[in-house]
Amino acid sequence: MTWLGHNKENPTIAIIGMGYVGLPLALQFSRTCRVLGIDFDAYKLDCLRSGSSYIKHISGTDVREAVNQCRLVPMADMSAVSTADAIIICVPTPLTKQREPDLSCIKQVGENISGHLRKGQLVVLESTTYPFTTSGVLRPILECTCPLKAGVDFHLAFSPEREDPGNKKYKTADIPKVVGGLTPQCGEAATELYSKYAGLTVVPVLNTETAEAVKLMENIFRCVNIAMVNELKIIFDKMGINIWDVIEAAKTKPFGYMPFYPGPGLGGHCIPIDPFYLTWKAREFGVTTRFIELAGEINTEMPSRVVLKTMEALSSQHKPMSRSLILILGVAYKKDVDDMRESPAFSIWKLLHDRDALVSYYDPHIPHLPTCLHEYPRIGGFHSIECLTPEILKTFDAVVVVTDHTSVDYGMIAKNAKLIVDTRNVFKNNTTGTLVRA
Repeated sequence: MTWLGHNKENPTIAIIGMGYVGLPLALQFSRTCRVLGIDFDAYKLDCLRSGSSYIKHISGTDVREAVNQCRLVPMADMSAVSTADAIIICVPTPLTKQREPDLSCIKQVGENISGHLRKGQLVVLESTTYPFTTSGVLRPILECTCPLKAGVDFHLAFSPEREDPGNKKYKTADIPKVVGGLTPQCGEAATELYSKYAGLTVVPVLNTETAEAVKLMENIFRCVNIAMVNELKIIFDKMGINIWDVIEAAKTKPFGYMPFYPGPGLGGHCIPIDPFYLTWKAREFGVTTRFIELAGEINTEMPSRVVLKTMEALSSQHKPMSRSLILILGVAYKKDVDDMRESPAFSIWKLLHDRDALVSYYDPHIPHLPTCLHEYPRIGGFHSIECLTPEILKTFDAVVVVTDHTSVDYGMIAKNAKLIVDTRNVFKNNTTGTLVRA
């Protein structure tokens, strides 16, 4: 079996899912290939066709150039994958309400493209998932309505996405690509796809299961270490020790230590979700993941701790939580991005709301919460403050710093806020009585 891209100078690449993973990957491939950017979100397609970006850290100029030169063709027609030499799947893999893996998007895409596959094509799954998804879930779906067999008639591989939104040091072009194929030949085809046509450094692994496990290990490593410093924060706080001072001193050691930082809870699509994918799959093999589950419990409890510290701080000023005016500073899951996926701000918001607090938010990167996207929670009474002034700030009983955007005027906040609950150590030099670290 020959991958058709081997015989073409400019193969066509179909990328399904134009989100935080698919769009930057599409732009990377568009430098050498014709890319079909497939998505069912009309808003995203309209933006791309008009040459604009809906993701803050992705240049609208790059999008416009790729679209105007027909190197990126936005569309909703899934049947167009039949004209592609390679099909890359970049769709969401969230959790259900029961905190179990939700592979519905992968399954739906598999069903949609199954009838359009042809010999010699390469299909790559990039969505984060548990081991054996590519071979045990996607493969049977792809083979169900067509006479073609994976590894015989078409190539199948897994390559975990490694995007870090807003990271100015490491972008798509700089991050090595792990690749595992269903067969050695599938792995070779996927390796050539990413190395030759995307210009990426490729790290081949034995099979799809190994590649799937790599992504989980990377994010569980971070989850566990963040849980450790979150627990240490609680312990040191009881002892009157500043965890941030401890970390700053510890990281001067040139070996044997890597700094991780506490916070109000985990956010983003990967770290809060990936551990649950492995713990769920591990049960099938009769293995309990006690260490990973404990880390998840600790991190999940952090929003409650933030709210408790806020209640205690208000109480010290003889103010009840009920009817208090609370300003959440930042709803993005991390600094300097407009990505709200799994942001702890929403958990904090709901906990405050449930205690009858009147909650507003200020985020210069997210001036308005989208109303058209289903993945963002909708809780009544969460109002946006578009311009944060000293006069507005003084109307709030407390400011809770959830996201430490660099463009925020923290000096102005320090001077005018009645009470600051700081979860990110942005007021590390502030020694006034209005500051509470949480």
